Amino acid sequence: MGRIYSFVLVTLALVFNSMDASYAQGNGKGNSKKAPYDAASTHYDVLKPSNKGQERVLCQARGACNGKTLTCPAQCPERKPKKNKKNKGCFFDCSSKCEVTCKWRRPNCNGYGSLCYDPRFVGGDGVMFYFHGAKGGNFAIVSDDNLQINAHFIGTRPEGRTRDYTWVQALAVMFDTHTLVLAAKRVSQWDDSFDALTVRWDGEAVNIPTDGEAEWRTNSEEREVVVERTDDTNSVKVTVAGLVELNVKVRAIGERENKVHNYQLPADDAFAHLETQFKFTNVSDRVEGVLGQTYRADYVSPVKRGVPMPMMGGEDKYQTPSLFSPLCKLCRFKGQAGFASI
Repeated sequence: MGRIYSFVLVTLALVFNSMDASYAQGNGKGNSKKAPYDAASTHYDVLKPSNKGQERVLCQARGACNGKTLTCPAQCPERKPKKNKKNKGCFFDCSSKCEVTCKWRRPNCNGYGSLCYDPRFVGGDGVMFYFHGAKGGNFAIVSDDNLQINAHFIGTRPEGRTRDYTWVQALAVMFDTHTLVLAAKRVSQWDDSFDALTVRWDGEAVNIPTDGEAEWRTNSEEREVVVERTDDTNSVKVTVAGLVELNVKVRAIGERENKVHNYQLPADDAFAHLETQFKFTNVSDRVEGVLGQTYRADYVSPVKRGVPMPMMGGEDKYQTPSLFSPLCKLCRFKGQAGFASI
């Protein structure tokens, strides 16, 4: 009953969200080609807040928004609110849109490009589907000429079941010569105050500050990469300029959820996993991957509509030898990703 109820809620959410054209366009489906490393939306200088405490920026991007000052509205006066779970953040867009919007700084599991739960996807076409993969398996979520995103699955198979229950425990984002890894630590009991999220850049652990801008960034020769906290623990936004944005949150399976779905999880493992929403800047019309394929202009979803759990196959097409391997039957990535480990 829990899955059927969830399906009804998701279906309603997708109906109400289907007109969110700005987000669909931002995900790269049907977009006109842009400069490879275009980051116009966030090309701005931060100014002193207004007398009312509303943050302001001066847009530096080329185009109609250049030189204009944008101010956060009263409903969301800060870019990075301290009480993230209760307050929306202010998002500046210095591209041709030249606008300011209020948004939650966390994944929307009913939105385009989401990957949540056990694992449930919402594709670039707005169609919801499940992809179970395999316990201990690694699969290409996105594979394009200049971007590869793999996922590592954890899982369990209760007695009497014919398949695994699975969740995504780690993501490897490969581009240019670099690999960025986001992973959930194994925890026996869940505690919101404990940071169970780990981040690694080309194999080295990354420490994300909790004060000030609460972000880590690097400017490689190719592009800028930013990882910023969107909550005190277990929640970040990742931006790889010109390629992808990820809103990532670590969560565990609660006691009630375990009982409702009859997961029969062991007492010493809360199965911490990632909830993620992707926003792609400029994917090609030949993009592959469990999620990536849904962003092709000619894509038609094969999943059965109107059922509680529409299933997507393709494990054999998208399975990779490891989390860090760009090799699968349909993978397209041409970069030379650096070595990394969880």
